[in-house]
Amino acid sequence: MSGKNEEKARNALIQIGKSADNGFDLLTGAFSLASLNRPDISLEGYEDHIAQIEYSAASFNGENPLNPSNAACHLRKIMAVKYLYTGDISTYEDLRNADLLWVIDRRRGLPVALGILYIHVGRQLGWQLEGLSFPGHFLVRLDINGNRVIIDPFAGGRTLIAHDLREMIKAIPGINRELQAGDYSAISDREILLRLQNNIQFRYMQMRNGTAALKTVESMILIAPKVPNLWWDLAMLNAQLGKLCAACNALEKFMDMDASKKNQLRAKALLKKIQTSIN
Repeated sequence: MSGKNEEKARNALIQIGKSADNGFDLLTGAFSLASLNRPDISLEGYEDHIAQIEYSAASFNGENPLNPSNAACHLRKIMAVKYLYTGDISTYEDLRNADLLWVIDRRRGLPVALGILYIHVGRQLGWQLEGLSFPGHFLVRLDINGNRVIIDPFAGGRTLIAHDLREMIKAIPGINRELQAGDYSAISDREILLRLQNNIQFRYMQMRNGTAALKTVESMILIAPKVPNLWWDLAMLNAQLGKLCAACNALEKFMDMDASKKNQLRAKALLKKIQTSIN
């Protein structure tokens, strides 16, 4: 059964890779990424749980005309109060926080994992929700008729104002600047899934687990085969693991996509070095 689950997950991710950056089912993508790592787990119970949340959320009796503040309040009551989803502050680095199946089991997770659930539920209600490019901490924007609020799923779905965002920027290690317009611009659903997987890849790299990091990058390429940097990462990891032919293939793919002179020279030099080692 696990083989069929893995094949189904892989095929779903490949279809996302062939799709536009938006328009596919974001939740299916997140489930498929998690299922790829845990193919022995049945998704039926998780899908039932999401259906229960959707049913609860459908009971919304907001103001007419609807405004984003009461919509965000409703989402908070459903996700954080009724179903107890919150950020994992105590064990933030736990790999399970980026695996949507574990997030549902534990009702805790990273900002981006929780954000995917908020986005899905809100969209099922017909609302416009998008992920934001805010550095270091994933946020969600809810837009109704041009009026917007920013939601922090990690903090129990609370809404944020400009002052909150400025304070968050100042608290992020390594960032010494003021809030910029690009910090709250929307990102695509494909980028949301990549951001989810980036967390996993980063943690595996910290653990010096090249094999697991390689598998994570391979899953990212399934959903984003046209992103050059992923092929570069794939080449580096394969080279580190001694998979030199695979590293060469990934470098050639990278060179086909990235035409910048600097990167072409860098890739050619590395390719030559690897080919010399093979010969």
